[in-house]
Amino acid sequence: MSMPKISAVIGSGSMGPGIAALLARYGSQVRLNDISEEALARAEQVCAGATKALDQLDVPVTPGGSVTFELDQTKALEGATLIIEAIPERIDLKKQVLKQIEAVVAPDAIIATNTSGIPISDMAVEMEHPERFIGMHWSNPPHLIPMIELIKGEKTSDAVQDDLIEIVRAFGYEAVVEKEIAGFVENRVLYAVLRECMAMLEEGIATQQDLDTCVKWGVGYKLAVIGPMRLVDMAGLDIYEAVGSYLNAQLSNDAEVSPLVTRLTQANKLGMKTGDGLYSYDNGEVAEKRADIIQGLIEVRKTLSSIKPI
Repeated sequence: MSMPKISAVIGSGSMGPGIAALLARYGSQVRLNDISEEALARAEQVCAGATKALDQLDVPVTPGGSVTFELDQTKALEGATLIIEAIPERIDLKKQVLKQIEAVVAPDAIIATNTSGIPISDMAVEMEHPERFIGMHWSNPPHLIPMIELIKGEKTSDAVQDDLIEIVRAFGYEAVVEKEIAGFVENRVLYAVLRECMAMLEEGIATQQDLDTCVKWGVGYKLAVIGPMRLVDMAGLDIYEAVGSYLNAQLSNDAEVSPLVTRLTQANKLGMKTGDGLYSYDNGEVAEKRADIIQGLIEVRKTLSSIKPI
């Protein structure tokens, strides 16, 4: 299956504009929908920034692509054969919106959700046609991270999954096919790393700066090139077994969120969005840091794309 001629992205929060910009880049007419003019105005700015980032990556422009910003959900869905729901992570809200989508779109349209961890089957329980509903978890920022997790629900058809794999490959991304599990693969791995880092920060093992440096260069640098399974092969399974035999028992297995995170959240120290969190940010520093992160991701992707897959 080729790129959809018309697609719809429902929700213009942190992910929707980047998704829309990428799909448009590859020739799809994208309708980005949200419930307020203010949200769509912000989305238009973010979408323009995402397009500039794609320019820096020299992503070719396929003729016919566009992004329009729609308050009217029915109008946004008209004629769309791929619908990506990207609204906030509330299952009750998602179920409501999925009903609205099903009432409008064609019977053969693919309905995907960008949930970062809500089980697909739980979201689909009230759908009339759950066989065409599938998880499509993009990594943030979605226009820069060329990997998407595809997760079937209990009733998702194989044909829908196969069609979506072809669509993902059509815009040059890797499609990772997974079984349904809470959090999916990417977030389970990420949150295991974050839990261990938070535990060591609370214990005073290292500062947040040193934890970032250690993970960035000691772990992330290697894993970006070879991946964890290949890393174990390279080091030797005997080494992994030996170290794991004493280290695994020492790793954090806390079932609750770190008390440090809870304390900061209760104090409204939420990170970049409030100017204070694990780090403190001066006036203007948040925008500067965000720009640096985007530029860094662009440069790293260029480098990784030039390396032969290992």
